[in-house]
Amino acid sequence: MLKVGEKAPAFSLPDADMETVELATYQGAKHVVLFFYPKDGTPCCTKEATDFSDHEEDFLEQDCVLFGISRDECLKHAEFRDKEGIGTELLSDTEGVVCKQYGVWQAKEVDGHRKFGIARSTFVIDKSGVIRHALYNVNYKGHALEVLRLVKELNS
Repeated sequence: MLKVGEKAPAFSLPDADMETVELATYQGAKHVVLFFYPKDGTPCCTKEATDFSDHEEDFLEQDCVLFGISRDECLKHAEFRDKEGIGTELLSDTEGVVCKQYGVWQAKEVDGHRKFGIARSTFVIDKSGVIRHALYNVNYKGHALEVLRLVKELNS
């Protein structure tokens, strides 16, 4: 798991429109919020993604960009985005490389069997590329506003 004060692992991932997004692009210019979620279209993931999307303008006012990351492929992201009216960019980590770099690919006990999946987690990365908040296994309820408060604190 990543810790506060560590340099955020660099990545390059395709978004729902198959355009490449690189974390390095934002260094020195914007704060970045990465929220990792398990799966497009499930009730909790939908609520989390739409909450972040609903507050996207507030994040932009704080000089911050938002990215949702899951292992779903680009086309599934595009369908999810369009169906739910999500404005936030959704990035596709089909191989799980970035999920592993950020420590969100974790084992869980399901019906007595060990299964791996994405632990719902959020990272606040400052303009210099340093992790300021590493929030693992979060509850989606009210999470977007909690993260917005943390970003506002970076700017004060």
